Amino acid sequence: MHTGSPLLLASIESIRPVFLIVMGVSLLMLAWRLSQNASGWTARFILAGAILLAIGYSFIMPLYEAGKIEHYSPDAHFHGDPGVALAWHVVKVVAMNTGWFLFGWGVALHAGLFERVSARPVLLPSSSPR
Repeated sequence: MHTGSPLLLASIESIRPVFLIVMGVSLLMLAWRLSQNASGWTARFILAGAILLAIGYSFIMPLYEAGKIEHYSPDAHFHGDPGVALAWHVVKVVAMNTGWFLFGWGVALHAGLFERVSARPVLLPSSSPR
């Protein structure tokens, strides 16, 4: 890599962390707007999942892309402590997977996927005017 090249700013390696940060923030804004129409646990699940995903996409993943956190691999030679690399890997996996689980569960609750079909009253249009 050349340090003074203007093409360095347009490279994939430099755009990827910015994309991840924008994606995390936009997902959080989308969840905030979606939770305005929800109530109770539905809104809590949506926002909790979105907050975990925003932390993962806007903080943890750009640090991986920038090389500030080492990728964990059992076969890799680490420059630092392998325990620290494993701990950050666990934090990343827990934050991202739990975030997607809670966000998806909240969206499914908001869409009414878990409601019992028999619990809804069926209203049929009447043919005679009242």
